[in-house]
Amino acid sequence: MTDAVDNPFFARLWITMSRHESEAIRRLRRRNLAGLSGRVLEIGAGTGTNFEFYPDTVTEVVAIEPERRLAELAEKAAAEAPVPVRVSTETVEHFTDDEKFDAVVCSLVLCSVEDLEGVVDELFSLLRPGGQLHYLEHVGGWGARARLQRFVDATFWPRLFGNCHTHRHTEEAIAGAGFQVTSATRKWTLPSWAPIPVAEFAIGVAARPS
Repeated sequence: MTDAVDNPFFARLWITMSRHESEAIRRLRRRNLAGLSGRVLEIGAGTGTNFEFYPDTVTEVVAIEPERRLAELAEKAAAEAPVPVRVSTETVEHFTDDEKFDAVVCSLVLCSVEDLEGVVDELFSLLRPGGQLHYLEHVGGWGARARLQRFVDATFWPRLFGNCHTHRHTEEAIAGAGFQVTSATRKWTLPSWAPIPVAEFAIGVAARPS
C-alpha cells in the first residue's frame, strides 16, 4: 500500500533548501546518526540527505518519504549510500512491517505530522524493546520567540513549508509516549537573537524500555 503525497511547491522548496543546507545542520545530522546499528527506520527522508552519514554498523535503512518528487531523489541517494537503503512512499501512519526495528530516526519531520502524539506512539510500537529513537527537530521556544512561532504557525508558515509547525513541544510528546530520554541537548544554528522561528534544534536519543 502507498500513500504518495503530491505537494509540488513544497517539494521544489525543500529540494532547493536541501541542496544548500548549512554545515551546522549537516553536523547535527551526522551527530544524530552516530551510534546507530542494526535495522533502522527513517521517517520523512526527504531527498535522502541523511543517507551518506549512516555508519557501517547499520545493516538496513527503511526510509519513509511519501512526497513522490522527494522520494524519487531519495531513491537516487539510496543508490550511493554506504549502507543498504530501501525507500517507501507510505506514510508513517499507515506503515507496517513484519519485523521490529532496532532504531528510528527522525530529522526535521515531527513538526509537520498532523497528529504528533499519534505518530510518536506509532514509532514506539515499531521499535523492539530496548530500541532507540534518534531525533533532530526544531522545537518550541520561550518568550518573544514563542510568540513569533505561534504567530507564524497560525498564519503562513505551515502553508509554505509542508505543514511545518515551529512551536511544538516534541520532546514532551516523546516522553509522553513512554520513551525514556537518555540524552538531550539544544543547539542553535543561527544566533539566538535572529528573528527566525526555526533557529533552535533539539537533538537527542530516547529508548523504548526493555
